[in-house]
Amino acid sequence: MNPETLTLYAITDRSWLQGRSLASDVEQAILGGATIIQIREKNISDDEYIKRAGEILPICKKYNIPLIINDKVSVAKALGCGVHLGASDGDIKTARQILGENAIIGATAKTIETARLAEAAGADYIGSGAVFGSETKTDAKPMNLDLFSQICKCVNIPVVAIGGINQNNAAKLKNTGLAGICAVSGIFAQQDIKKAAQNLYKIAQEVKGK
Repeated sequence: MNPETLTLYAITDRSWLQGRSLASDVEQAILGGATIIQIREKNISDDEYIKRAGEILPICKKYNIPLIINDKVSVAKALGCGVHLGASDGDIKTARQILGENAIIGATAKTIETARLAEAAGADYIGSGAVFGSETKTDAKPMNLDLFSQICKCVNIPVVAIGGINQNNAAKLKNTGLAGICAVSGIFAQQDIKKAAQNLYKIAQEVKGK
C-alpha cells in the first residue's frame, strides 16, 4: 500500500463526542488532514457495529479516505472495508481470504518477531506502541523508542506509531523510520478537531521516513 495513506491515522473514540456526532467529528478530522480513519467500537453486536460504521463510511468515501474496522473481520466484510487486527483478534491469512487481495489489513506488533510474522502473513501495515502510553488503554506501557525504531526497520511494510501521541510529543518520533502517526485523543478529544488534525499532520510529515 502507499505509505502516504498512513501519514495521519485517526482512530475514533465516542467518549470524546461532547454532544457532536461521530460522523461530523470524522469529517472535521479528514478536513484537517487525516489520511485514514479507523472506527473503534467495543462491546457491541456486529449489527450495531455495522450500523455505526455505516454512518462513517459515506464521509470517508466522499473524501476518498480508507475506513478501517478495528478487530471485526465480519463487519469489514459487510461494509467492504479494511480491518486492523490486534494480537488476539484473528488470523491475518484468514482475514485476507475473507476480505480479498485489495483490502487493507493492518496488524498490531509490539516486538520484532511479531512484526516479521505479521509481514509474512500478509499484513499491509503494522501499528506499534504504545510509544507514549495511552489515554484510551490505561494498561498500555510506554514502548522504548529504540525498540520502536527497530520494528520499523525490520520489515518492508509501513509501520505507524500509536499510543498517547499528541502535538506536544509527536516530534520525538523523528528518525525512527515510521510511515505515520496514529492519534485518538490527540484528535478527537480536542475542542477544535480540524485544527488538531492540521497540526498533527504537519508534524507527521516532518517526522516520517527512514
